This record gives sequence, C-alpha cells and structure tokens, in this order.
Amino acid sequence: MPLRIEKVAENIENELNNDLYDTPLRKDAFEFDDREKIQRIENSFRDIMNVLGLDLTDDSLKDTPARVAKMYVTELFKGLNPANKPSVTLFENKYNYGKMLLERNITVFSNCEHHFVPVYGKAHVAYFSNGQVIGLSKLNRLVDYYARRPQVQERLTVQIMRELKRILNTEDVAVIIDAVHHCVCSRGVGDISSSTITAEYSGKFLNESTREELFRMINLK
Repeated sequence: MPLRIEKVAENIENELNNDLYDTPLRKDAFEFDDREKIQRIENSFRDIMNVLGLDLTDDSLKDTPARVAKMYVTELFKGLNPANKPSVTLFENKYNYGKMLLERNITVFSNCEHHFVPVYGKAHVAYFSNGQVIGLSKLNRLVDYYARRPQVQERLTVQIMRELKRILNTEDVAVIIDAVHHCVCSRGVGDISSSTITAEYSGKFLNESTREELFRMINLK
C-alpha cells in the first residue's frame, strides 16, 4: 500500500475511534466520496430552499444548492475528511533553543455544531522543544484542519492540544482560543460584544510563572 494511502487509512481509522475528544462520526462516515456527498447535499439543500418558499428558477437562486454543497464538502467542513489532514514537517532543534516557542493570532474559522453558524477568532499555540521543532505553517494548518468541521470550542482546543503533543512528543504544549460565536451574536440573545476563551495547558505550562510569561507574550495581560 503506498505510503500516502496508508497514512490516509490510518487517519480514517483514528477519526472513527470516537472518544470524548473526537468529533462524533458514524462508522459509515466515509462511505461516499466527495463527489457523491456534494450531489446528495445539493439535493437536500434544494429541498430546504423549496420548503422555505424560495423560487429556484430565479437567476440568483438557481445555483445556490450546488454552491452550498460544494462549500460544505470542500471548504467549511473539509476537516471531516482525514485525507485532508496536513502532513507535518519536523526539524532538528540544532540551535538548542530551549525557551518557549509561540505562534499567536492563528486564524480560526469554524462552525458551531449546534446551529451550523460561524465561529471565528484567533488561536495561540505554544510549546517547548523536545529536540525537534515543527514547521511554523504546519501549526496554522493543523488548527485549520480541526476547525474545518462542525465544532464546539472546547473540543477544538483539546484536539489541537492532543495532536501537537503527539507530533512533538512532548507534554509542554499550550493552546488558547479566543472566538466569537454567531449562535450568540446573530441569533438568540444577539450579543455582538462577547467572545469565548478556552485554554488547555500541560507540562511546563501547568507552572503559573510559565503561563504568566505566555500571557505576556500574547498580550492577554
């Protein structure tokens, strides 16, 4: 089995090993390929628009079901497909850099799994090297991979944390997410001024002084 296919198969198996931290997926989640998923979603969304009373013969609306279906599968929820999981590049820490490494203000764009409306904000990811460092863009890609699925912010924070600990082979990882939820600001209470902060710390970041350094670096304090 080619390495890439073998890796995708491993990712699929991992995604289906549902525990408290995994996105809830059915065992047949990967029965359909993307093309068939797009077609089925297109048909279903056309039904939704018809129920809402929209005129699908209108020039502005006629292609909306196809656009929405493609957007769901290839953009907003592409993180549901393990084939899209980014490959990770690690480099030897030749300079013996032993201080905290922080990438801050990583863009987070996700969708609330309760209402399927946007969640957006910033993630701050920090770690101490255990002999290797990760390519900086891979941190962004990993955050985006786990964000691009129906999510709750607490789970997203933990998923990023667990994956980085596994990749970097270290406990010394911290993940903080500050995000706005449209289920709060565009419906229900309609509060447009609030945001939600979640954080996971392990290893050295359980030390209060290390966390204080982290907060200073990302200007939370």
